[in-house]
Formats: sequence, C-alpha cells, structure tokens
Amino acid sequence: MKIYLTRHGQTNLNKQELMQGRTDEPLNETGIKQAEMARKNVENVHFDAVYSSPLIRAKKTASIIGNIPEEEIIVDPRIIEADFGDYELRQYNRLGIKLTSYWMFPEIFKAPSSVETVEEMIERSHSFLRELESKDYDNVLVVCHGGIIRPMCGYLMNKKRGFIWRPRPTNCEIRVFESIMGKHRFIESYKLEQ
Repeated sequence: MKIYLTRHGQTNLNKQELMQGRTDEPLNETGIKQAEMARKNVENVHFDAVYSSPLIRAKKTASIIGNIPEEEIIVDPRIIEADFGDYELRQYNRLGIKLTSYWMFPEIFKAPSSVETVEEMIERSHSFLRELESKDYDNVLVVCHGGIIRPMCGYLMNKKRGFIWRPRPTNCEIRVFESIMGKHRFIESYKLEQ
C-alpha cells in the first residue's frame, strides 16, 4: 500500500498567522490553487480511497487532490487537527513562552494545560493508521493538518518517540510512504513552490 499523506491548502487564518486547530475555516483562493497544483503531481495515481479530517479545509483539499466528490471522502475524526485550547486563533508571535516552547520542541516541553498533548495525538493518529493498514488498498490519499501529520509521519517512518516534528509540513505538500505487512518506508515528497 502507498499512503499519500498531505496537509490541507491555505486558509485565511493561515495567511494571518493565527493558530488554527479545530476552527472550521474554508480554503481561500490560494488554498484551492495549491490543491489543484498538488493534484497535478499525482494525476496519474488512482486512489482506492480518500480519507480526510472532518474539517472543511481538509475535505475540500481531499476532494480536489483525490479528484472525487466530497460525499465520497471517508471522514475520520482521529485525524482532525490538534486542539489548541485557550491558544486557538492567537497570533503565532503572541503565543507566550509555554505554547511556543511546546510547539517548537515537544520532545522537551510539555503542552500547556488546555492544549492537546503529543501523546494524545500519537494515540489517535496511530490508531487510524493501524486500521488503514488492515485495508486492501494499493493507493490511498489521507488529508489532514500541520500538527497531526507529525505523529503520522513518525509512525510511517518507524520513529521510537512516535513523531517527526521537523521539517514543518507546508500546505498541500504530499509525502508518499509505503506500508507492506507492517513495514514502512518513505518514498518521496511533492512540495509546492510557496
């Protein structure tokens, strides 16, 4: 199975550099164009299934890249974005020391009390991937978010700590992994010019 893992296209909240976790913000024009450009990178791939977070920015991206109507997308709440709690919709450069430290170096700093922990993100995203691997797909597209994609990449790259935090995924960057009988490997990535 090849797993095409991507982050949604740009939203106005991304453009304004605001923390966007569970806020259900749609793609902006740039985000739609990014998804269309990403589609060109995989236009010869037939996806047996297309999965998405429940948030509209991810579903729209999944529909465009997967080249299917939104009603055919398999929505899974386990791949929704991290819960930023009290920090939702705050400016990136005004998060304060606790969230800034945690979000930059979660291997060192703990999540502030209202924020979802890396361990919680690992638990739900790894559960999703283990279930996905039990399916009989050749190619599958999974569209999610910049935070939750990090533990998913950790799982698919067999990292002991369960996540890969850096480099930060860009909008509509597609990372391709192979999963065969529980063995994983990174194949390639398609980045858009930002």
